[in-house]
Amino acid sequence: MAFLPRTKQSMAAGLGLTLLWAYWPVLSDVAARWSNDPKYSHGYLVPVFALWLLWKRLRQAGPQADGQGSGAQWWGLAFLLPGIGLHLAGVYVYLDWLSEVSLLLSLAGLCQSVGGWRLLRIAGPSIGFLAFMLPLPFRVEIAMGYPLQHLATVAGTYLLELLGFCASAQGNTIVLNNKTIDVVEACSGLGMVVTFFALAVAVAIVLDRPLLDRIVVVASAVPVSLFANIIRITATGILAETVGGPIADVVFHTLAGYLMMTLAAGLIWLELKILSRLLVAVPVEGKMDIDLALGMMSSSVADKRRRKVPVGK
Repeated sequence: MAFLPRTKQSMAAGLGLTLLWAYWPVLSDVAARWSNDPKYSHGYLVPVFALWLLWKRLRQAGPQADGQGSGAQWWGLAFLLPGIGLHLAGVYVYLDWLSEVSLLLSLAGLCQSVGGWRLLRIAGPSIGFLAFMLPLPFRVEIAMGYPLQHLATVAGTYLLELLGFCASAQGNTIVLNNKTIDVVEACSGLGMVVTFFALAVAVAIVLDRPLLDRIVVVASAVPVSLFANIIRITATGILAETVGGPIADVVFHTLAGYLMMTLAAGLIWLELKILSRLLVAVPVEGKMDIDLALGMMSSSVADKRRRKVPVGK
């Protein structure tokens, strides 16, 4: 923690331990969702990446002087007080999501109180990325789950028919000759969307590419993850019709999650390769202006020297 002077390191440690004590029940509930809900199993990796990103940005920023940013530290109350208020409101009305979101505001207030705006700017991406470790509100899961479930059923049935298999959709069930595939809520693809969206944002943060490339990567996270889930369901139907039901069940419930994440990551890599061919990097505009100005100045000097040469010499 060399970024902060020693006089502020004890303050940061004290505030951090206080927040840890206050939010320990919230963090315990969130960790339980990571263990019991497959949609949020990526949550264990989110704090690890956030800490690594914070460490990297602190090293690039260099040490902070003892008085640097001290005038703006009282602005930390603008984040801490709403964070504490949301936490108390979430506990009072039994709405866990409010308490979970309040953690991000409290962390922002801690950084602002200790290191001013400079530390908040440095830690801001890490704090924002921690949002991916929080479970979605229950109403949002319900609102998104059924449409994605129906989309996966219809698209999977269409692909199976396109490949020559006899398949029909009855509700959220794909009926084949030898097997029926129930596209239940866990197979809607919502978990893959959440996980891969977090992965795409992480890639965009660390990617040394133009801003447009990063925006495209993040924007394509949802369609790519949905496409991967549809391929998963289609592959299960193909295996059920050609190899057998037990093997299809093993692939569908055990191997497909890892394989589809690999497929989605491969699609993002292919997307970056295509973008590198389509979008050509241009020189910095300022550098072009300087080079042009220098060229004009040199040509002007040469013209003046030619005019000073007497005629006949």
